Amino acid sequence: MRRCRHASPAAPSRRTQRKPRSRGAGGCPFATSPDDLSAPVVWRPELTAVTVILDVAPEGFEHATPVDPQMLGALLADHAGIVGRHVIVEDAAGEHRLWLRAPEPGRPLAAVVPLDKDFITRVLSLLRFHRRLLGRATGPFPRGWPLTAQKLARLDLILRALDLHDSGATYREIAIALGRDDAERMSSSDWKMSASRSFAVRLVRDGLALMKADYRKLLRIR
Repeated sequence: MRRCRHASPAAPSRRTQRKPRSRGAGGCPFATSPDDLSAPVVWRPELTAVTVILDVAPEGFEHATPVDPQMLGALLADHAGIVGRHVIVEDAAGEHRLWLRAPEPGRPLAAVVPLDKDFITRVLSLLRFHRRLLGRATGPFPRGWPLTAQKLARLDLILRALDLHDSGATYREIAIALGRDDAERMSSSDWKMSASRSFAVRLVRDGLALMKADYRKLLRIR
């Protein structure tokens, strides 16, 4: 799977160290371009239903609670985005992803819950965060987030198959490299109709689809 070109960090100036940002074009999924993909990544909120969106409370709600991320606990990520501030707050039960569209401290805030197909997940994530604000146990993530161990294992196979395919390996070589030892002993006619060949073909097909933008689907609750 290829890293999105527009998500690459910009070269820092010698005078001013600027935080890299995604340009928002080309379907890049990052709210801010990550310097290190081994660290928690801030994904675009519209693609990540577990992100809680906070904005200035409407007129008449002056007593709504302000939110200071620094008071919520350890921050796994803290970035100034295209609009507002993106933070990930550590929690033993599962981190909280926040998008503060009005990051100025002390302002009363309201939650924004888009009426999209991820509405239930957004509400459940908001309830987890609200329990955190009240000092209560937040409970687990909504079902389906993050990726299960089984899905991660398949994704690993897909990426390995894609790398082999890009390096010029045949489907038979891919199948053998990924543990289908029977593929090495088959005749040409048996190989064409084998489950091992179908296994390799599916992995490469799915890898190519992910590389062409389907990787964004990995962020969606299933």
